[in-house]
Amino acid sequence: MLRILLAVLLLAGLTSCGYNDLQRQDEAITAAWSEVLNQYQRRADLVPNLVETVKGYAAHEADVLTAVTNARASVGSIKATPELVNDPKAFARFQEVQGSMTSALSRLMVVAENYPQLKADKNFQDLAAQLEGTENRITVARNRYIETVQTYNTTVRVFPSNLTAKMFGMEKKANFTVENEKAISAPPKVDFSRPAQQ
Repeated sequence: MLRILLAVLLLAGLTSCGYNDLQRQDEAITAAWSEVLNQYQRRADLVPNLVETVKGYAAHEADVLTAVTNARASVGSIKATPELVNDPKAFARFQEVQGSMTSALSRLMVVAENYPQLKADKNFQDLAAQLEGTENRITVARNRYIETVQTYNTTVRVFPSNLTAKMFGMEKKANFTVENEKAISAPPKVDFSRPAQQ
């Protein structure tokens, strides 16, 4: 009778230990991360076509085109696997490379503003629209990933599931961060005054 009672207590304890929740949430993180990678890959695939289209109009903007091409090469050099989220240094490097891609693409779009014929080009318009849509998809995918990681990290930290997490070596997952949090926390300065006429 004592063995049956101990077995029932052990089984009841296991149902509230959080192990299954941790496993489900870990799988959700993997799925969310795969979607983030999918959207970043979509963006990387658009870049060569965008660069070639701009090249035809803005050949003398070689430094911007080179920066975009180099940023894409850096993105391609990182092995983006589901295990990346378990390595904080690799995750930070991934974010850094994706940030450089975003920056290079922003500069490319500024160059395009200087060429009305380029802005009117149907190929460029289509590619720019696809890129804008992809950037929106990246934002959505990153938000889903952030929420999924938050749920998992909470489960890893709260009692009693934190005991289970420690027992099985399950640690907090890395999340997206902002490169320069101090810079973006400062309010923007807007100046509508006109410079003095000479």
